[in-house]
Amino acid sequence: MSALKWAASRREFRTLLFLIMLFALVGLVNSDFLTLANIQASVKSSLLYIVLAVGMTFVLLTGNIDISIGGIMGLSAAVAGTILKSGGSLFTAAAAALFIGAAIGLINGLGVTRLKISSFIMTLGMLEITRVLHVIYADGKWVENLPAGFKGLSKFSLAGVNILSMMVIAVVILVHFYLSKSNKGRYFAAIGDNEEGAVLLGIPVQRYKTYAFVISGISASIAGLIFASQIGFISTTAGAGIEMTVIAGAVLGGVSLSGGVGSVIGAGIGAIIMTSINSALVFMKVPAFWNAAISGSLLILIVVIDTLLTRKAMKKAKKERLNARILQKEVQI
Repeated sequence: MSALKWAASRREFRTLLFLIMLFALVGLVNSDFLTLANIQASVKSSLLYIVLAVGMTFVLLTGNIDISIGGIMGLSAAVAGTILKSGGSLFTAAAAALFIGAAIGLINGLGVTRLKISSFIMTLGMLEITRVLHVIYADGKWVENLPAGFKGLSKFSLAGVNILSMMVIAVVILVHFYLSKSNKGRYFAAIGDNEEGAVLLGIPVQRYKTYAFVISGISASIAGLIFASQIGFISTTAGAGIEMTVIAGAVLGGVSLSGGVGSVIGAGIGAIIMTSINSALVFMKVPAFWNAAISGSLLILIVVIDTLLTRKAMKKAKKERLNARILQKEVQI
C-alpha cells in the first residue's frame, strides 16, 4: 500500500494515468485509436517533442524559461539539411547543428546570468533573431531533396522496434538518473528551489544556469535533426509555435514553472500527451481548427493547477518551519 501511495503522490504517475485515460476515452469513440500501430505512431511523432522537453526541463528546474527552442530547431535543421544536400557527411551536418544549438544556448545563458535579462525576454528576442537568420540562410526557400539514407534513419527498425525511439527513451532514463541521483544533477533543482540557499551551499549558480540553456539549445538542435529526418524537408517556418507545446507538455508532466520541481520522465510523458491530443482529435473527427484552441485551453489549465500546487507546497513548508520553531522553543524552555 505504501508503494501505491508513493506512486500516487508522484506527478509523473498522475501524468501517465492521464495519458492512459486519454487513449482509453478516445478508444471508446474510435477503437482504431487503441491499435498498436497507432500507439507506436504516437510515440514516434512525439520523439522530437520529448527531446525538446528534456532540454526545457533543465531550464525550468532553474526557475527560467526558454522560448527560443523552435527557432534553434528550425535553423539547425536548415543548416544540417543544406550540408547533407550538398554532399556533406552526416557527422559534419550533426556537428554544425549541435554547434549552433550550443552557441545560441550559451548566448541565452550569458544574457540571463551576466546581463541579468529576463529569460523570457532574452529567449523571445533570440527566437525572432533565429527566425530571421533561418530565412536569410535559406534565401527564403525550403530545404528539400534530402538524401534518402538520412531520411531513412528515423524509420530504421530492429525486430519491429524503432531504433530512434529506443535511443530517445534510453537518453531520457539516463538524464533522469543524472538529475535525481547525482550531486551535480541535483544542482539544477536546488537553484530553482532556493537560489540564495544554493549560493550559500557553494553551488555555482550562474554557471549551472548557463549550462541549462546550453543543454536546451543542444536538445533543440538534436530535435531539428530528428525533424529533418522524419519530414524530409525543412520549411522556413519549421518549429514555429512548438515552444508552447513543449512547455505545456513539461508542465503537464510535473515540471513546475516556479522551478525546483519536476523530472524529464514526466516531461517526456507530457510531450506524448500533447502530441497525442492532435491525433485524438483526428480520430474523433473534430475539425482541425479546434487544435490550437484546445491546446491553449489545456496550457492555461495546466498553469493554473501548477500555481495552486506551488502555493499549497509553500504553505505546507511554511507550516512545517513554524512547527519546528515552536518545538525548538518548547525544548529550550
